Amino acid sequence: MASDQPAGRNPPRREAARRGVCLVIAAPSGAGKSTIAAALSRSEPELRTSVSVTTRAPRGGEVEGREYLFRSREQFDAMAQAGELLEWAVVFGRGYGTPRAPVERWLAEGCDVLFDIDWQGYRQIRAALPGDVVGLFVLPPSLEVLEARLRRRAADDAAEIARRMAAARDEISHWAEFDYVLVNASLERSVSEARAVLHAARLATGRQRDVRALAARLGPDPVAR
Repeated sequence: MASDQPAGRNPPRREAARRGVCLVIAAPSGAGKSTIAAALSRSEPELRTSVSVTTRAPRGGEVEGREYLFRSREQFDAMAQAGELLEWAVVFGRGYGTPRAPVERWLAEGCDVLFDIDWQGYRQIRAALPGDVVGLFVLPPSLEVLEARLRRRAADDAAEIARRMAAARDEISHWAEFDYVLVNASLERSVSEARAVLHAARLATGRQRDVRALAARLGPDPVAR
């Protein structure tokens, strides 16, 4: 069949039916947010995972563009100054941040973006992308359970575990800033609840680009209230 499209031109790109959503999952260390995030990534084909920029050196087995985007401190500072990072922080002398361009592209294409970051990063992304961010905070069932989980890792000494527990108390104090909160007593249930938050966010009125046209065919325009 002959095409009506002029030779040498690409067909116009159709706007996505909905705008994507940024799902930020935050929690104290040991609460299980990374496990929940990984489970969501495996089961949600439209969910993209943001790859952070860091100034630290690659560790064994890490690949550029997979675990991190590895940059010098000078490059990192230039990105931050130019507004190329949605959120960034310097932790123990190492810079970490989220590149803006791929996230904005994914949102426009109708893809959702998953972030496994702390409450400070959540604040920055929410300020940078108002209306596009949904925050989910993961709580442990108790501090005793949290400490037991940290000890089972067998990767830290007692002093480090004590430091992480102190940091966890500070992290937990910010739970009310988030749109949703779940208690991770059962991983299966927590993953299901996180998925429900993502699916509900996809249905938000402001993200449904095709709904206004459909509603216009079904009835009068909505009454301003």
